[in-house]
Amino acid sequence: MPDRLVDPPSGTIFNVHDVSEARAAVSALLRSTGYTVVEMGTGAEALTRVAEELPDLVILDVKLPDMDGFEVCAQLRRGPSARPVKVLHTSSASFTTAKKVQSLDAGADGYLAEPFEEQELLATVRSLLRLKRAEEELRRRALQLRDADERKNEFLAMLAHELRNPLAAITVAVPILREGVQPSAVQSLAVVERQARHLARLVDDLLDVARVTRGTIALQRKVVDLGVILESAVRTVRSTASEARQQELRLALPETPVWVEGDEARLEQLFVNLLHNASKYTPSGGHIACELSLSPEAAEEASMARIVVRDDGVGMTPKTLSRLFSVFSQGDVPLARSQGGLGVGLALARALVELHEGTIGAKSEGLGLGSEFEVKLPRVAPAAAEPAPPPARESVAPPAQGRRIVVVDDNSDLQELLAMSIESWGHQVECASHGVEGLELIERSRPDVAVVDIGLPGIDGYEIARRVRADATMKDTTLVALTGYGSREQQAEALAAGFDAVLVKPVEAQELRQILAGGSHFRRAV
Repeated sequence: MPDRLVDPPSGTIFNVHDVSEARAAVSALLRSTGYTVVEMGTGAEALTRVAEELPDLVILDVKLPDMDGFEVCAQLRRGPSARPVKVLHTSSASFTTAKKVQSLDAGADGYLAEPFEEQELLATVRSLLRLKRAEEELRRRALQLRDADERKNEFLAMLAHELRNPLAAITVAVPILREGVQPSAVQSLAVVERQARHLARLVDDLLDVARVTRGTIALQRKVVDLGVILESAVRTVRSTASEARQQELRLALPETPVWVEGDEARLEQLFVNLLHNASKYTPSGGHIACELSLSPEAAEEASMARIVVRDDGVGMTPKTLSRLFSVFSQGDVPLARSQGGLGVGLALARALVELHEGTIGAKSEGLGLGSEFEVKLPRVAPAAAEPAPPPARESVAPPAQGRRIVVVDDNSDLQELLAMSIESWGHQVECASHGVEGLELIERSRPDVAVVDIGLPGIDGYEIARRVRADATMKDTTLVALTGYGSREQQAEALAAGFDAVLVKPVEAQELRQILAGGSHFRRAV
């Protein structure tokens, strides 16, 4: 093809050849066409110059005085100093099949045997430079996609934080409204509370999917009784979903404990998601079963724990099954008939199973015939299992009263509702809305407990905690962090700054009440 029908020649080419006449001839041809050419005669010189100035193409003779062109090419390709440069091998001898293989294995992008036709050389150079430009464009677009993905994740984190603030106010308001409420309003308050918890769970799932895509979920592994985790998950779903829909939710456990190694909070989250999904797609009066057993096909010492969640709900088509665990997938239902949710729960479930080296699958006989989800997790041999401590029971004793409490939060609605709740529990409360104002209030009033939001104007909650902990006279003050960001890394940062407990919004009133009364400190896992 004539040169005038292709892109105008441009770019820098290193021409490496130990025979000056041959090198000069190639350079003259390339320069006459419009390329910038730099000549050199040894492999060492080529490696040095490429490290200093990255060309668009290196035309590299395979026979050089200090090292052959195969070794030069290999050095350009390997190690942390590898360079994304195109390499064209040339040789005065014919390229045998073995030499061609050696050239390509060394990392060359092409090869030509001398003497070659001028048009053949120019066409090869153009082809390699087009390939280089295409690869650069792909890298540029990949960087743009990564940048967009990072901005999306940052937006999701901020969105979750902003959603948790009003959710926290709603959650705190419900117990206050329940005091002395008319019997006719009790059911309405239960709906408000249930829907607020549902929204909080959606926010958590959305954030966790973002964490999975970034690879930032770190498991807190220990040996746990899978039956205990399933019991807790079933209790959660019964109270938030299945009872409201008048569904029967049944749990079947083996007589002996089944031990696995994993993150207790994440495993419970996994099974809550599966059970919520079953409840969501099962009509009122339907049935949901959760069964734990040992997978029979493996040897006893390496058998898998098998968990099946089965429902008699709407079922699934083969098309739905094929994309079931994809993010934002919700099955073959029109928007007007959507069962709610963001379509992230099952994607998160799969990610959590894979983080625990397990497998997850689903099957359905078709629409209207229900669905079955199966999870398999590596089982720990009983000899290696250490019994987990029993779950903490909520205190039924009357909480201590008359303590001095400071609340620092710039959300005026949440601040007011927290103050009302705390006063109703018999404590004295003072409030501040600004970081500096809050620190001054804590230093002046010397409270028993300070409840401090992390994201404050002026100085943030971390700085308040550090300054309080630097004052030896306030070593007995309990510091409780409120945060709309639920990652373990952020909670760890709060604890490192000096907080004694971390509560993720929306706040559970009973947790806060026990902390204020001098009970156990809660460090909520996420």
